[in-house]
Amino acid sequence: MANEKFDLVIVGSGPAGYVAAVRAAQLGKRVACVERSELGGICLNWGCIPTKALIQDAHLMHQVAQVAPNYGIKVDSSGLDWGKIVGRSRQTTVTMSKGIEFLFKKNKITRFTGNAFVAKPNLVEVKDQAGKVIASLETAFVLVCTGARSRELPGIKPDGRQIITSREAMILPSIPKRMVIIGAGAIGVEFSYIYHAFGTHVTLIEMLPTILPIEDAESSSRLEAIFRKRGIDVRVNTKTLGVETGNEGVKVTVASGGKQEVLSTDVVLVAVGVTGNTENLFAADAAPEIDRGAIKVDKSFRTKIPSIYAAGDVIGPPWLAHVASMEATIAVERMFAVNQREMDYGIVPGCTYCNPQVASVGMTEKQCREKGLEIKIGKFNFAANGKAQALGETDGFGKLIFDARYGELLGAHIIGPEATEILSEMVLAKRLEATQHEIATTIHAHPTLSEVLMDAAQAVDGGAHA
Repeated sequence: MANEKFDLVIVGSGPAGYVAAVRAAQLGKRVACVERSELGGICLNWGCIPTKALIQDAHLMHQVAQVAPNYGIKVDSSGLDWGKIVGRSRQTTVTMSKGIEFLFKKNKITRFTGNAFVAKPNLVEVKDQAGKVIASLETAFVLVCTGARSRELPGIKPDGRQIITSREAMILPSIPKRMVIIGAGAIGVEFSYIYHAFGTHVTLIEMLPTILPIEDAESSSRLEAIFRKRGIDVRVNTKTLGVETGNEGVKVTVASGGKQEVLSTDVVLVAVGVTGNTENLFAADAAPEIDRGAIKVDKSFRTKIPSIYAAGDVIGPPWLAHVASMEATIAVERMFAVNQREMDYGIVPGCTYCNPQVASVGMTEKQCREKGLEIKIGKFNFAANGKAQALGETDGFGKLIFDARYGELLGAHIIGPEATEILSEMVLAKRLEATQHEIATTIHAHPTLSEVLMDAAQAVDGGAHA
């Protein structure tokens, strides 16, 4: 059995864990990372990266089948090879995981494969699948980055075949004719887009009044209208009462407006959020405070035990890879006293990768009004944007919210082509406390999609060129 000493032992190698490991190594620390599966965690192997590959294929399918004829291009789209589509998605994860393996070697990070157990505040044991301790790691600090898993609905337990999670949705053996998706957050919306593009009849169920409920209401309602127009059966204000599986398929009982209905489908995807992976991880005298599946931490990401830190999805929302990476970086810098900066959750980008894409930063219009803020709003449609017209992707708009007195940017909301890419300008603008005048008078290259943001800023005072 290996017995080694480290400055930092990290549990988990996802967007929080591997980024933290590299940062600590750059600071000259001796670092170990314990990972029970593939390097990269859920995000890289079963989340962010492979889903984007599927979305790209779905977008291409949509372009070929629905858009290309309008361009004067006719392509036979009947030769769909689902196995190859899934295979390409899986290959992206292999490539990215190997990239992390290279980073670990380059930065002299020691990797242990197995299940981590924090036996003492300064001791991490690595166990094999049989529960045998194969390594004992003494360490000055522990950083827990174990991520999260799909949350289950009461009475609806995934079986991996008829009731699935996002993990199984990426590797289904064939394209189902019918799919019911429970939950219209980013995951539910993205898979609705993917499977509808490949010919599945999708019913999207959301208990709240809008899909993408954390986004600005205008973005959510526009996407809902687009989905309905394309043929996705969107059901908001709808509660799922039960799911019954059988040889004839799946029956989903839902309720809306005081009426119940039974939906028949082939597959049910449960996409109602996640819960942190904290089970069987801590000994009693090394256990941090855990509330509803989330480890509680302070602004340094330190738990109630001074030597144990946590970051990423395991500490709760927002459950986003880029948030996890920044939290973990700050945790490392603060534990080793090289920087005392704090996480700014007011400038976290929100991204949904369907088509059109949805992206945002800062407060929604509703949040601003609930706070009693006096605001000014500028909005500009992609239909009036030259680049969007050339691309043939004109659905959506850019919407900017400013403080009425000082002109400071309070929120930016985009639904449209490449919204997640052009959002970064607004994230930086918000971080630098840019004003409506500064954004409106900044030269943007023409023709570009990002001109929508300049035009939205100009529209506040009626100055947009449309």
